[in-house]
Amino acid sequence: MNEVKNVRDPQRFSLNGRAKSLAFAVEGLVFMFRTQHNAWLHALATLSVIVLGLYLDVSAADWRWLVAAMAMVWGAEALNTAVEYVCDVVAPNFHLAVKRAKDIAAGGVLIAAVAAAIIGTLTFWPYCLA
Repeated sequence: MNEVKNVRDPQRFSLNGRAKSLAFAVEGLVFMFRTQHNAWLHALATLSVIVLGLYLDVSAADWRWLVAAMAMVWGAEALNTAVEYVCDVVAPNFHLAVKRAKDIAAGGVLIAAVAAAIIGTLTFWPYCLA
């Protein structure tokens, strides 16, 4: 029987390996930030939330919600970017299924962004009223 071998055999834990993984992750985030226009909008929104949170002196509990919301949007944008790039490799020419996959991934970012906006509004509203 032909056995398919894993191309990447599990390796032992090493600090050097973890450092390389971290470097790859940072490289991916930098690439996303440089190539995705929506990442710039997310960066502007993130900066705005941080400045407003510092200005309004929000509580630690409220910062937890804000950080979770920002992380949710950035995570969705990163996954969306990854889906787009994989789809472009798999089908460089137009294909309806690829379009659907990209649209769904973009919809995931939209869901995260709307949820983050609601969390931000609910978090900042009491501070603005005070």
